Amino acid sequence: MERLIDLRSDTITKPSREMREAMINTPVGDDVLGEDPTINKLEALAAEITGKEAALFVPSGTFANQLAILTHIGPGGEVYLDDNSHVIQHECGAASLLSGAFLRTITPQSNCLTWEEIEPKIRKVTDIHFPVPSLIEIENPLSNGSIIPLAEMEKIKAGAAKYNIPVHLDGARIFNAALALNTTVKKMASYTDSLMFCLSKGLTAPVGSLLCGTKDFIRKARRNRKLMGGGMRQAGILGAAGIFALENMVDRLEEDHNNARILGEALNGYDGFHVALDQISINMVFMQIDNLDDREKELAFLEILKSYKILTYPPEEGWFRFVTNNEVSNEDINYFLKSLPLIHEDYKRLIES
Repeated sequence: MERLIDLRSDTITKPSREMREAMINTPVGDDVLGEDPTINKLEALAAEITGKEAALFVPSGTFANQLAILTHIGPGGEVYLDDNSHVIQHECGAASLLSGAFLRTITPQSNCLTWEEIEPKIRKVTDIHFPVPSLIEIENPLSNGSIIPLAEMEKIKAGAAKYNIPVHLDGARIFNAALALNTTVKKMASYTDSLMFCLSKGLTAPVGSLLCGTKDFIRKARRNRKLMGGGMRQAGILGAAGIFALENMVDRLEEDHNNARILGEALNGYDGFHVALDQISINMVFMQIDNLDDREKELAFLEILKSYKILTYPPEEGWFRFVTNNEVSNEDINYFLKSLPLIHEDYKRLIES
């Protein structure tokens, strides 16, 4: 099979031979009955890492976020969140169907949402006409690769507490964020009431996310997981991959971050290519390209990249995204850099056509 440099997402990562061996050899049981020893071990490990009382294994990040919303609030409860968040942009509008939540979106003035932007939106009086303030949802890292500073997370948590509103963190790539912030996942989690993180992105497990919170919250979430169809039986086969990921794949994320910075700075050196260098905090590079003024030319540029064995997704609102990951080696990045002059020449021919 032809070797491709797949920069579409870190979700394309595949389990290593060692991870697969761990999956084959792990003991399993019925997790719906609480009898899968590997899932129980994974959930205990996730709780320990995040400093929360308990954790729950679920099929995906979207599942985890929607389960958190369903568990935190009642129908018509109001959720305050960034209008660029994954819950808004990439979860199929699920909250309206699954939990009957009212999502009150806020457009941040800078890269991340601040408490000063959230507080004015919170309804300060009780009125039968108003939805009930029920949850603040934040994301770190954000979908654009930016990082919320710890000080801002602390401010949001303290402000939310004044109004007795819980804070949920979409921490799909929380280990990337902790690395970028030079802190621990436990420290980040201390500014939340609940959080989720994914195993199937940079950590390379094939399936799964963890939802973490208090024992009472996770007890309620476990029932809601069943309601949502997420009860799994001998799930330890997947749980073993998660344990291996948490014990062996966290430290290597630094390589992805370094590769993203190298790639972003190289791309930004070519006329017509504009990289958001200030947003390269983790393993994501976002680039806008001059004169790709219609979808046809955007897709044609993707074909140019593919002709050099480089894959990424079509752009969203003009932004191309490149995500470094465990499947992309230093040699792959060097190949991309060596191919850039030819890619740029093909780009110029495209816009002149």
